[in-house]
Amino acid sequence: MIERLEMFIALAREEHFGKAADECGVTQPTLSANIKQLEEQLGVLLVLRGSRYQGLTPEGRRVLEWARKLVADTRTMKQELKRVGEGHAGTLRLASIPTALTFVPELTSAFSAENPGVDFAVFSRPSSEILEQLENLEIDAGLTYLDNEPLGRVLQIPLYKETYCFVVAQGGPLAERDVVSLSEVGDVPLCLLTGDMQCRRIINGILDELHVVASPVMQSDSIMCLLAHVRTGHWGTIIPQAVAQTIASDQLRIIPISDRYARITVGLIATQREPRVPLLEAFLKQVTRKFKR
Repeated sequence: MIERLEMFIALAREEHFGKAADECGVTQPTLSANIKQLEEQLGVLLVLRGSRYQGLTPEGRRVLEWARKLVADTRTMKQELKRVGEGHAGTLRLASIPTALTFVPELTSAFSAENPGVDFAVFSRPSSEILEQLENLEIDAGLTYLDNEPLGRVLQIPLYKETYCFVVAQGGPLAERDVVSLSEVGDVPLCLLTGDMQCRRIINGILDELHVVASPVMQSDSIMCLLAHVRTGHWGTIIPQAVAQTIASDQLRIIPISDRYARITVGLIATQREPRVPLLEAFLKQVTRKFKR
């Protein structure tokens, strides 16, 4: 039944029989047959069908909650049994907001050194998708903002406060300055993250509080794309200090911002489901010890 529940979770996530089948590594008829057999086992209709997927029935939505718990508990049991014989081993799946990706090694390096049987899969995701992937068991933990937008009931481990800086090419606008105010930056042609990125919404909030109007001439969900444009010498950008420090070069000037503003906490989140997979539990304990305030 667990395999069928995993297929059911995939179907609920993808909302498409073909995509769910690809996700599970089976043919579409095989997936459809397994969903039908699951419905027969449980004695209820789970999926609304027509010529295509039309959603879950009320019973299907309730079964989805149980399916996630049962699949998570089964994975925990298997890893617990494996750990007894081998120690910590397996893959930890982490998703991070793009602006926190450069911080991930602070979490993975020490744990990897102590647990050579563990490897990591790290994905760049927007904050809303991190929450969704946690709920759908697609990732084990995520790095995201803790105190800007609602997170729901998740375990939270604060890591650091995000600060921002102005980045411009050598010889570009305000490049000769040692410090700038956001009102000055607002007059510069800017490349900024897109509005669906929480970092951009945080920056917008800071600008609004300071009554600064900034109209970006280019927007992207990729920081690398922003920096590529900045390097041309025509534009500047506002990005987190932690990101800027990793791309420092002779071509760019990283200039502190003088204005006072509320700093947002970035942290590690995981579901509150217990028991947790032993590998994840060990990882969370190490992160908690390292960053305990």
